[in-house]
Amino acid sequence: MHYQNMINTINDALLTLNKSEKKVAEAILADPESATQSSIASLAKKANVSEPSVNRFCKRFNTAGFPDFKIQLAKSLVSGVRFVNRNVNPNDNVDSYTPKIFDSTINDLALVRDSIDHSVVNHVVDQLIQAKRIYFFGLGTSGAVARDAENKFFRFNLPVSFHDDVLMMRMLASTGVGGDVFFVISHTGRTKEIIDIAKIASENGATVVALTSPDSPLTKVSSISLEVNVPENTDEYMAMTSRIVHLVILDVLATGFTLRRGPDFLPHLEKIKSSLKPTRYEKL
Repeated sequence: MHYQNMINTINDALLTLNKSEKKVAEAILADPESATQSSIASLAKKANVSEPSVNRFCKRFNTAGFPDFKIQLAKSLVSGVRFVNRNVNPNDNVDSYTPKIFDSTINDLALVRDSIDHSVVNHVVDQLIQAKRIYFFGLGTSGAVARDAENKFFRFNLPVSFHDDVLMMRMLASTGVGGDVFFVISHTGRTKEIIDIAKIASENGATVVALTSPDSPLTKVSSISLEVNVPENTDEYMAMTSRIVHLVILDVLATGFTLRRGPDFLPHLEKIKSSLKPTRYEKL
């Protein structure tokens, strides 16, 4: 199911709202469950604005009016996605910043779950199944995600490698050919080296799959783009939620790959898993 998540849409728009609209937004975000049960008069009173101001606010968010707005708001709550305060303040203690990090991650995972394009996921699985070789590329935090991808996909009995060195990635991209899949991971999709590498691989006839943000420069130079909208400012903060979301998407792709291979492939996976038994102590 794909729909606008009203709670997060309102939160993202706060800085662009006028004075009366901001009052309505803050009243809704303070208690969204109550807002779904309110009349337009009671919400207007709570926000200290007029009823027409509430109605204009609702129409600003692409709804037909207050009744339609309440339906969209209720859908957001039913999906399990709620507004969370992402901001960790300097005076936060462990009791406050711990749930903030968990809530933010759960929130963003649910948002991506509800918005990810299943047809694109299916198309990416098609390319991975048909690949003669798969390269996973990433820098910084995305390099750690690329390493995890190699750990998942090497089990599928085809040449797979991960790389987080710019020079090595550039050389490998220059030797890419049809049948090679370069899976490029970048939350921002704005890192110059990664974009240049994707261009090189694409110009050589290889397939470039990007796991990145919507409408990023990386998307524009890739064959296929799995676009994930995670509202995380990695220019100021270390990547947290985006990394978790990317890892889950790789789990989705690996699952799709396994199911496409069918039950005859399961003994191969079991053989790999069994090889680790001698390295572990028995459970007590």
